[in-house]
Amino acid sequence: MAKKKNRSGIWIMVVAALALEAISCIQYFSSRSAIRETVDKRAEAELRNAEQEIEIHTIEVETAAKTLALLVQEHLNQPDRIAEDTRLVVRSLGNTTSLAVAFKPGCFPKKGRYFELCSSRLTASKEWSQVKNDSIYTRQIGSAEHDYTQMEWYQNGLRRDSCWWSEPYQDDAGSKAWVVSCSCPVYDSCDSVVAVVCIDLSLDYLQSISEHLQIIPGSYSSIRSNKGENIVPIPDTIAGKKYNIYNAEIRATGWHIEIIIPEEALFAELNHIGKIVGLLMLLGLIILALMLIHSSKTTQKLIRSTEQNQRMEGELHIARAIQMAMLPKVFPPFQDLTNVSMHGIVQPAKEVGGDLYDFYLRHNKLFFCIGDVSGKGVPAALVMAMTRSLFRTVTSHEEDPAAIMNEMNRSLSEQNTSNMFLTLFIGVLDTKTGELAYCNAGHNAPIVKANGEWRMVDVVPNLPLGIEGSFVFQAQQMQLAMNDVLFLYTDGLTEAENGKHEQFGEQRMMEQLKGDGLQVTGYGPLEMVTRMQASVEAFREGAEPSDDLTMLAVHYHTPALIMRNDIQQIPTLSEWIESLDIPAELSMPINLALEEIVSNVMLYAYPGKSGQVIVESRKLKVESGEQLIFTVTDSGIAFDPTQKEEVDTTLSAEERPIGGLGIHLVRQIMDEVHYERIDDKNILTLIKNI
Repeated sequence: MAKKKNRSGIWIMVVAALALEAISCIQYFSSRSAIRETVDKRAEAELRNAEQEIEIHTIEVETAAKTLALLVQEHLNQPDRIAEDTRLVVRSLGNTTSLAVAFKPGCFPKKGRYFELCSSRLTASKEWSQVKNDSIYTRQIGSAEHDYTQMEWYQNGLRRDSCWWSEPYQDDAGSKAWVVSCSCPVYDSCDSVVAVVCIDLSLDYLQSISEHLQIIPGSYSSIRSNKGENIVPIPDTIAGKKYNIYNAEIRATGWHIEIIIPEEALFAELNHIGKIVGLLMLLGLIILALMLIHSSKTTQKLIRSTEQNQRMEGELHIARAIQMAMLPKVFPPFQDLTNVSMHGIVQPAKEVGGDLYDFYLRHNKLFFCIGDVSGKGVPAALVMAMTRSLFRTVTSHEEDPAAIMNEMNRSLSEQNTSNMFLTLFIGVLDTKTGELAYCNAGHNAPIVKANGEWRMVDVVPNLPLGIEGSFVFQAQQMQLAMNDVLFLYTDGLTEAENGKHEQFGEQRMMEQLKGDGLQVTGYGPLEMVTRMQASVEAFREGAEPSDDLTMLAVHYHTPALIMRNDIQQIPTLSEWIESLDIPAELSMPINLALEEIVSNVMLYAYPGKSGQVIVESRKLKVESGEQLIFTVTDSGIAFDPTQKEEVDTTLSAEERPIGGLGIHLVRQIMDEVHYERIDDKNILTLIKNI
C-alpha cells in the first residue's frame, strides 16, 4: 500500500509537474504571441506617426518652395527683393536649415555669371556667429568654384514641372550639413524656366524622427530614398539571424521608413526570465506582467511629459521668432528718408517678452513708439503683439498722438480681461520741419540731445494704457533742430541688476550717453544703442536679466548722401557738399578728402558685388568753436585705413613703399580721422575744426 501511495504521490507530482510545465509553456508561448502582437501594433502606429509627420513637413516644404517660386517670378527684376523673400520663407519653416534661388547663368549680368541667393539659419556655421541682429544669414554663393548648375537638384529642377526631392548629399555651400533638397522651377512671363528654388531639409531632423522609432532596446530604424539610398542608415544585419521588419512609404517623396527588430531582442527579456525562473515560470510571468504594466505606464508618462516639454519649448521658440519678426530690424529703414537715422533692439528676458518698439513713415511723417507691458512671458507677448497691431491700425488714419493714444486705450481696456496694462510713448515727427508731437502713457521720459547737451524730455505722465478706458490723454510738442537725437528706452535699462542687486540706474545711463558723445565723434543711433547694450551687459557681470531690455534711437540730421559702389557716382559727392553750410575756402579740400575715401570704398569694399556708401554730415559746437563731422559708412569687407603708417615725404618716389598717399592726404586736410567696425559695418569719421 505504501508503495502504491508512493507511486501515486510520484504520479501526482509528475502530473502536477507536467501540468505546471504545460501551463508554463502555454504562458511562455502566449507571452511571446502577445509581445509580438503589441510590438506589431506599436511599430505600425509609430510608422504611421513618423510617416504623417514627415509627409506634413515635406508638403510644407514643397508649398514653401512653390510659394517662393511665385514670389521670385513676381520680383524677377528685383534681386534685393528676392533676397528678402528667401529670408521670409526660411524664417517661416521650422526644420529647414537653408534655402536658395539659383538663376540660370548670366540671368543677372551685373551679379556675375553665377547668381545663387541663399538664406540660412545661423546654427549651420561658426563663421556666421558674428551676425547678431538677425537669426537668418543671406548671401550670394554662386561662383565658378560653387557651380550649382552641376548639382542634381538644379538639373532636375529645370526639367521638372513640379517639386522634386534629391538624394542625400553634403551641402558645403548653403546648409553646411547633410541634407535632402526639394527643388522646383521658376518661370518667367514667357513660361521659360529662369531659376530653380531649392529648400534643404536637414538629415538631423529626419534622424530625430527615426530615433523615436527605436521601440525596444536593440531595434533599428532607417529612412531610405526611392532609389534605395540611406537617408538615415542602420547597422548591417547578420546572416542567419531572424529579424522582424516593418515598413511604410511616404507618398509625397517616395521614401521608405523601416523598423527592424532582431528576434533575440524581441524576446530577450522573456528568455532571460525563463532561464532564471525555470519551474517557477508561472510566478515569474505574473511578476513580469506586473513589472511590464508598471514599466509601460511609467514610460508612457515619461514620453508624454518629454513630448509636452519639447512641444512647449518648440512653441516658445516659434513664438519668439514670430514676435521678433513683427519688429523692424532693417536699418536704415527708409531709403528715401535721408535726414533721419534710427536703430533699435528688443532683448527679451525670457523666450518671449512684453517690450516693443515700432515705426513707419507716412506722408513725410515718422510715427514711432516704445512700450513695456506689465508682466512677463506669453501673456505679455500677446498684449505686445496686439498693441503693435493697434498702433499700425490707428496711425494709418490718425496723426494726433493724443487721439492715437485715446483710441488704443479704449480698445485695450475693453479687451483687458487679465487686468494687464502697459506704458507707451508715441511720437510723430514731421521729417520736413523737425516738429515732434508726442504723448506719454506712464512710460519713462525719453532723453534728447539738443545743442550738444543731454536732458530728459518734459512729459506729462498720463495713465498707462489698459487701466481706464475713458481717460483722456494729453499730447505735447517740441522742435527738433538739425543733429538732435532722441533716445527712448524701457525700465529694463535703468533697472538692470548685477549679482549684488545693484541697478544700472539713470545716472549710469546719462554718463554712458554723455561719455560716448565725448569719446566717439561719429556717434549715431547704431553706435548709441550698441554701446549702451554692451555697457548693460558689462554691468550685469553675467547675472541673468530680470526684465526685457528695449532701446530706440532717432537722429534728426542733415540729409545723408547714399551712393552705389559705382565710381560714376562720385560727381554727386561734390554736388552734395555744395548743398551744405560749409565755408567756401573749405569746400574744395573737404571734397578732395571725401572723394579719396569714398572712391577707395567703392573700389575695394565690395569685391564682385553691389553695395552702398552712405556719407553723413553734421556740425558740432565745441569749446574752441565748431567742428564739421563727416561719417562714411559701408557694409563691405573690414578695412581700417588709419592703420596705414605715415608716409615719409622726405624719401624719393622710388624709395617710398607703394600706397598710403591717399590716407596721408586725408590726414593733412582733416584734423581727426577715426575708424570703427560696428555691426559688420565700416564707419570712418572725419573731423574738421572751423
